[in-house]
Amino acid sequence: MNPLRKKRLIIILAILVGVGAAVGLALSALQENINLFYTPTQIANGEAPHDTRIRAGGMVEKGSLQRSPDSLDVKFVVTDFNKAVTITYRGILPDLFREGQGIVALGKLNADGVVVADEVLAKHDEKYMPPEVTKALKDSGQSAPTPAKEG
Repeated sequence: MNPLRKKRLIIILAILVGVGAAVGLALSALQENINLFYTPTQIANGEAPHDTRIRAGGMVEKGSLQRSPDSLDVKFVVTDFNKAVTITYRGILPDLFREGQGIVALGKLNADGVVVADEVLAKHDEKYMPPEVTKALKDSGQSAPTPAKEG
């Protein structure tokens, strides 16, 4: 092999190794930042990973909201009408958060099966429900409750 071809081959191999390393690093970074959606049934069945950021959602059970009198800690139960999971959150809940409405919580599942949320997302208006919650309810054979009319 003449020296010019050998030099070109080395350059091409170096470029391929560099591109491969860049793609590998990008995929690794994306894998760490992904947070998958889990229903209360999936969480109760042990399908959700522990100590990994996930999205959990469903309908907030009526009468399950408990607020701490001396802090911003709140605890509530979310259900997909098959199983339920407890979610704890420290902070101010969104203005649109209500019992009997759909929510999505972002956080980590602890060893006790409780989602420790660092963010809670509520519906946008009386007809909106997060797509994941709608699909989970449909898959469980339930329909979303119709909003109560105020008046």
